[in-house]
Amino acid sequence: MDAIIMAGGQGLRLGMGEKPVVDLLGKPLISYIIDSLEGAEEIEKIYVTVSPFTPTTEKVVNEYYKGRIKTIDTGGDNYVGDMIYAVESAGITSPVMIIMSDLPLVTSSLIDQIVRAYYECGKASMSVFIPLSLCKKVGLRPDTVFNWDGQLIVPAGINILDGKDIRVEQEYHNFLLDDPQVAININTVEDLKYCSDILSKKKKS
Repeated sequence: MDAIIMAGGQGLRLGMGEKPVVDLLGKPLISYIIDSLEGAEEIEKIYVTVSPFTPTTEKVVNEYYKGRIKTIDTGGDNYVGDMIYAVESAGITSPVMIIMSDLPLVTSSLIDQIVRAYYECGKASMSVFIPLSLCKKVGLRPDTVFNWDGQLIVPAGINILDGKDIRVEQEYHNFLLDDPQVAININTVEDLKYCSDILSKKKKS
């Protein structure tokens, strides 16, 4: 399965310039998810969407990964439109993972788990969610909450879609992960510090 990292948005909430290249323990934020995707057994080609809002991101990806990761230029002002354009530009006609660039705690094994869950679910598309209770446990205040069969859930910023039908609505499966690694995305300075503390502890252990 190929993967597309969405990194063309303005990322204004963090207020530190281009979010994908914000420094996190000496590495650009986007490098964490790229490295995890490269280490995943289930992922083949990796693409990064960039835009006029993220010129440094494009430069960093090209310099760090020496052509292994392809960038796709998009408008950056319409998430769904940019996603469709990226899938079609890459010529992807099979299932593809669409993932945000600000998920530094997501590991290769977690990505493989998600891909395998997709193949097992039997649906054309799958969205990853976390319980709202988990967000509260780790001190997060999510922007979006859904009620799914009476349970409050929060989108994790990871989806798998069938590339050949990217322009049409697809039958979907909600995959619920009660895992703090997928719960933490970087929207605020507090989020950045939280991730920095967790990653620092991992390095020491």
